[in-house]
Amino acid sequence: MPPKSQLDRTAVGLMVLFCTIWGVQQVAIKFGSAGISPLWQAALRSIGATVLVFAWARLRRVRLFETDGTLGAGLLAGLLFAGEFALIFVGLEYTTASRGVIFLYTAPFFVALGAVWLLPHEHMRPAQWAGMALAFAGVLVLFGENLVGLAGDAWIGDLLIFLAAMFWAATTLTVKATVLARASAEKMLIYQLAVSALVLPALAVARGESGIFAPSAMVWASLAFQVLIVATASYLGWFWLIRHYPATRLSAFSFLTPVLGVLAGGLLLAEPLTPAVWAALGLVGLGIWIANRPGSAGR
Repeated sequence: MPPKSQLDRTAVGLMVLFCTIWGVQQVAIKFGSAGISPLWQAALRSIGATVLVFAWARLRRVRLFETDGTLGAGLLAGLLFAGEFALIFVGLEYTTASRGVIFLYTAPFFVALGAVWLLPHEHMRPAQWAGMALAFAGVLVLFGENLVGLAGDAWIGDLLIFLAAMFWAATTLTVKATVLARASAEKMLIYQLAVSALVLPALAVARGESGIFAPSAMVWASLAFQVLIVATASYLGWFWLIRHYPATRLSAFSFLTPVLGVLAGGLLLAEPLTPAVWAALGLVGLGIWIANRPGSAGR
């Protein structure tokens, strides 16, 4: 399949599906945190997904170990991937999840800025910037009130998650702008999962985390969802999209994730769904539509 300059129905449908999955993941992490400490939860997810992606690649006879010049870029992507999740989980010990969402979802802007130099064929026009700004405004409508009124060490967590957003964007740009762009989605992902499967347990031990301290059926179910559905199925699909479609246009869809996460919390955790949720969903949807209109960007 040759690279495309616009998102078609397949890409849009998959991105909505993946953003829904990633939104539900926020609920799954809450369930998992009741019995597994944060970095160990991320580590176990990477370990389990590494095994599954390797098995999937063997089943499809995808070559993972051939010499193709991707090793350096792959290791870099893996370190960035591991660093992103380490920064998120540690940052959330200092700040609230709602504040963290605001800083984390600055990542699409970093992708767009990096694309100016690294992906000149994905040139951003004013309409795309306006659409992304409108989508981010939707996130602010939903969580913006949490930016005030929190003192103490909250700025440490905010800074760590802001750095995590940079790492997320850097991972996307590394995959898209290096020789990794020619690799299979399985190979793109296995680099990141395998490296994080080594790095995250070491970080968890260094921080003295307790690991699995209260296993239950719900804790194991949440971890299984993260391993099978999130880190294996949805990430394979995401990197397949990254390989074939513009990274800047795909990244704009990520603003859907926090809004869908709140909706999932309302449906699965009986959390309140205020009018701000629906207003945010409308702004995010409109912003994504503007950013991805045919003709709003091109070669």
